[in-house]
Amino acid sequence: MATHTEGVQNPPAPQWRDRKRYLWLLGLVPPTAVFMATALVWGGNRLGLDAVTPAVWWIGPILVFVLVPSLDLLFGPDGENPPDDIVDALESDRFYRYCTYLYLPFQFATLVWACYLWSADNLSWLGIDGGLGVVSEVGLAISVGVVAGIGINTAHELGHKTVRLERRLSRIALAQSFYGHFYVEHNRGHHVRVSTPEDPASARFGESFWEFLPRSVVGSLRSSWRLERDRLARLGRPMWTLRNEVLSAWLISVVLFAALIAVFGTGIAPYLVIQAVFGFSLLEVVNYLEHYGLLRQRTASGRYERCSPAHSWNSDHLVTNVFLYHLQRHSDHHANPTRRYQTLRSMEISPQLPAGYATMLTLAYIPPLWRKVMDHRVLAHYSGDISRVNVHPRRRAAILARYAVQANVDPAQTTDFEEKA
Repeated sequence: MATHTEGVQNPPAPQWRDRKRYLWLLGLVPPTAVFMATALVWGGNRLGLDAVTPAVWWIGPILVFVLVPSLDLLFGPDGENPPDDIVDALESDRFYRYCTYLYLPFQFATLVWACYLWSADNLSWLGIDGGLGVVSEVGLAISVGVVAGIGINTAHELGHKTVRLERRLSRIALAQSFYGHFYVEHNRGHHVRVSTPEDPASARFGESFWEFLPRSVVGSLRSSWRLERDRLARLGRPMWTLRNEVLSAWLISVVLFAALIAVFGTGIAPYLVIQAVFGFSLLEVVNYLEHYGLLRQRTASGRYERCSPAHSWNSDHLVTNVFLYHLQRHSDHHANPTRRYQTLRSMEISPQLPAGYATMLTLAYIPPLWRKVMDHRVLAHYSGDISRVNVHPRRRAAILARYAVQANVDPAQTTDFEEKA
């Protein structure tokens, strides 16, 4: 009996398309936010709202700590990975890299515009008598710091690539935050030592962000200096040379800051410092949450096991993904450092954060709340075996004692466990 399906071809499978393709342009909202704030202040003052318009200069932290977390909650998880057979085409699509390139001109335009606003003593065209007040100036500095901090994330994306232009743009993007040594330490230090006690940028179980911040800042600086010293020694070159990538990166910042001060006056100097410090501290709080408590185990040879997706906290919330170029898919990034952001995948085998980065940043600033949310997740990731956790040395005794009580182990019998931990 003949069937009606003979000779009928199955329709071709629909071709996958990146539903976020044009959403990546939303990554340009942070570096243009100060210009939006300027327009809102201008309009608000003309409507007689001059009593509240100073708050608008705080648009940066409003964006990071209020708007993006709210949108993450509204739109939820991303939930979509590119299929393997389209990765090569996505990697070669230049549209995605242009999205990151465009961040830089807006980043530095914002910095210059802010310097003008800090230095101006007559902003009557904005409806302001004289210059900005102190509250407005500090808010503007924090907002510019947000641009600098997200600029470090853009530099992170560019700095991992093999294209020389992108690596140069990465160093330029870091100049605003005076954090050019990140280019050296992150690529050659952090990615080698990640999730080990030797890595200053991997937070330890029981370590608050406020303890982690100075340890990571100072430790990363020292590490970058040692890495360059050793590299130049292998090449038979002196340390004090512009071939030193740490020194040359800092020089870019010195030239940038000196030029801005020469044009706009020394009065902007405190605000340049504020924005730079807030910018790199924003990077460091992201560092804090990316590897908190996670530990690569030692193999029989005594070396650390290879970094896997299990050694980075993952999140896959749509809005933060778009604003941070998939930085939340950090597990895949460490497994494949040169992979471009548009092809990074969310992996279920990775430990998962309960919310997007933008939400977790706020929790990290409040240590008791952070530990209440995260510590049990670290232990669950290791099936309750705290000997496999990267424990904060100063908290080791207290943490081990608490573990012994919870595990019904005599604290006097925990010597072997302590040696393992």
